[in-house]
Amino acid sequence: MEKFTVVTGVAAPLNIDNIDTDMLIPKGFLKTIKRTGLGINLFQEMRYDSDGKEIPDFVLNREPYRKAGILVSGKNFGCGSSREHAPWALADFGIRVILAESFADIFFSNTVKNGILALALPSQQIQELRELSEQGLEFTVDLVRQVLEAGDKVFRFEVEDFRRKRLLEGLDDIDLILESDAAISAYEQKLQESRPWLA
Repeated sequence: MEKFTVVTGVAAPLNIDNIDTDMLIPKGFLKTIKRTGLGINLFQEMRYDSDGKEIPDFVLNREPYRKAGILVSGKNFGCGSSREHAPWALADFGIRVILAESFADIFFSNTVKNGILALALPSQQIQELRELSEQGLEFTVDLVRQVLEAGDKVFRFEVEDFRRKRLLEGLDDIDLILESDAAISAYEQKLQESRPWLA
């Protein structure tokens, strides 16, 4: 998984509460187990009409937000079913940071496993960041210093230590297990010596 240290990118304002995982990636795209190729279908029903043509008013279909690396949204982002395809689609599109007032628990957990920083911030800060994003500004999110810079504004945030470590070091679930490889091997050796009949 790609390490997350400092991310700079255009922030797209998405002033919608309760964005569910079906809005992020509709169920028709869940047949794949690949983490790539889903970005084109991110927000499928909001980005495209029934003929597959872009809907010009949707934020990710407009400049400079076509290559947004950051989303600024509302409350309860990622609610609905627990599909991991939702963060896959966001990451494949290029979204590395989601700023919202709150997140659904399972989605929040899935973001860190896919190298995305989900930051729950107070309503007043989200409103201010949304207004700044509407100016087409680039934001810089520095996870090392836990600072977000937008224009001349600086916002401080805190990320729980374990989640921060995973992102900074680019650790997925397998990497976390491998960190304990020596302890696991020692336990297996001890078990084999004390109970050889299990071998």
